[in-house]
Formats: sequence, structure tokens, C-alpha cells
Amino acid sequence: MEESSKKLGVQSVHRNTLSQQVVDQIVHLLVTGQMKAGDKLPPEMELMKELEVSRPVLREALSALDTLGVITRKTREGTFFNDKIGTHPFSVMLALATDNLPAIIEARMALELGLVTMAAEKITDEQLEKLQVTIDTIANSEDNDYGEADKEFHKIIALSANNPIIEGMIDSLLITHNKINSLIQFRERELTVKYHKAIYAALAAHDPHEAFSQMYKHLDYVRQKVLQYSHEH
Repeated sequence: MEESSKKLGVQSVHRNTLSQQVVDQIVHLLVTGQMKAGDKLPPEMELMKELEVSRPVLREALSALDTLGVITRKTREGTFFNDKIGTHPFSVMLALATDNLPAIIEARMALELGLVTMAAEKITDEQLEKLQVTIDTIANSEDNDYGEADKEFHKIIALSANNPIIEGMIDSLLITHNKINSLIQFRERELTVKYHKAIYAALAAHDPHEAFSQMYKHLDYVRQKVLQYSHEH
């Protein structure tokens, strides 16, 4: 009877369970084709029994998957794999690598360095004006809490690349931005403004090579700072 209750083709999670292992097992259902985008996940009690984990661990995993855009939790209806997963495979990869900070930062760099070169070719005057507003907001922030303006700067650049295929990755890009942002313990406003102004100047000149170079300097600095802090803690 016990064996017949095992409906899902996932392995039980043993040892000191980490929510990341649960994330891996749930994503495994998609990767192997046992479930597909749009499908409804089993109820929490069934998942807890199937994976042999506690409710807090399961909920932590589901919360991570929700944040990454892999699932949606609907009140009274249940939990579903998102329909858009087929066009947002980057979210699934992030779910699998959520504890691998160097990989997440490198993924952001790879995507954003490509985007900024396309943006240099395509960015409009209106988008440049919006970029300038974010730079001014950061420069004028008195409490150094300018995370949202920083994210908006990078989002405008990503959208100005104006590519419908790449746009499917932008949400995931911003998720990596949030994750990295949450790890920055001290902000250097003047340095951020300096980097952003240099990127802006390259974009305004429609110079892809310079845009790439300046964005690399900026993101590499962020990478070194975040990884140094994570190693110290």
C-alpha cells in the first residue's frame, strides 16, 4: 500500500533536508516530462509525503519557485507550473542553480553584456532620457537606498535591445539582479553613478564596443564585491 501511494517519479529527499533539494525534485518533474507547463501540482500534503519533508521546507521551496516564475499559487485552486515556462527556460535554470552564486552572477553578466551591445544599436532618445532619470535618482538618494533605481537602469537597457526572444529572459535577469542586490551590504553611490554615466555615454554614442566595455567594468566590480562578501560570511 505504501509503495502504491508513490505516484510521482521523484526520489525521496533524505538527510538534513534543504529546500534546494525539493526545488530540484520539483523541477525534475518538468525536465523529465512527467509534468508540463500549465499542469497542477499535487496538494501540499501529498508532496510532503512524496518527498518526505516537513511543511516549512516544502513551503520554502515553493516560495523560491514562485519567485523564480516557475510556479504560480492560486488561492483555493492550487499550485500550477506556469504556462510561460516553455518560453522562460532561464527561470528553470535559475531554480536549479539558486545556491550557486558565482554561476548566477556569470549568467547575469553573459546576458546583460549581450543586451547592452544590442541596446547601443537600438536605444531611442526617449529611453536615454529614462536612463538619465535613474542616474539622477541614484545621485540624489540621501539614504543610499537606490536599489529600485539601479534595477530600473538595467531593465531599460534590456528592453531597449528590442528583441522579443530575449525579452523572455529579462524577468529572469531581474531576478538575478534582486538576488545579487540583496547581498550587497554597503553601497557606493558615487561609484555606481560613475559606472552608470559611462554606460550611458556609450549608449548615447551608439557605440556597442564601448557599451560592452563599460558594462563589463561595472558588473565585474559588482561580482568581486558580492563574492568577496559571500566568502567572508
